[in-house]
Amino acid sequence: MTENINPEKSSEVPAGYDQPAPGYQAPPSYSAPVTPEPPVTFTPPAAPSYPQAPATQAPVTPPPAYSQPSYSQPGVQQNNQPGGYPQSYQQPAYAVGYGAEQKSKVVAGILGILLGTLGIHNFYLGKTKLALIQLLVSVLSFGILAWAIGIWGLVEGILILIGSENYRTDAKGIPLKD
Repeated sequence: MTENINPEKSSEVPAGYDQPAPGYQAPPSYSAPVTPEPPVTFTPPAAPSYPQAPATQAPVTPPPAYSQPSYSQPGVQQNNQPGGYPQSYQQPAYAVGYGAEQKSKVVAGILGILLGTLGIHNFYLGKTKLALIQLLVSVLSFGILAWAIGIWGLVEGILILIGSENYRTDAKGIPLKD
């Protein structure tokens, strides 16, 4: 069955379709020429113009630059260039605080060599935990292991005297004096 696409020309309506309402107009045909819309162009707004300062005003001078206060820190050399930044950032030499005294490297070394079996050199340096281990091993073994602890004390005494890396300070971190 062929249907009639244009009902205006034909008076008969196919089955299943209602009659068009009075005053109904069919949509325009698709074969009509289409007029293209003009392309949209974007133009940015003009930059705002600000009034210029009159030529009679004095030029604005910037505020003076901040200069660091000069200070003196032990062990740091000051730079006389603008800004006053130090030339080197070295840590100042360790200063012994109030109530802390430097222990003698020679005394600790001699105690380690002569009385290392009892851990006296470690008591002198403030390393009480290590000193108690050396003392208790020597005493509680009734002198049987005293020879091993003696060798341990001898080696520590020599390392203290030569200034080995781990034996340069006492238990508080204060360097040993010569």
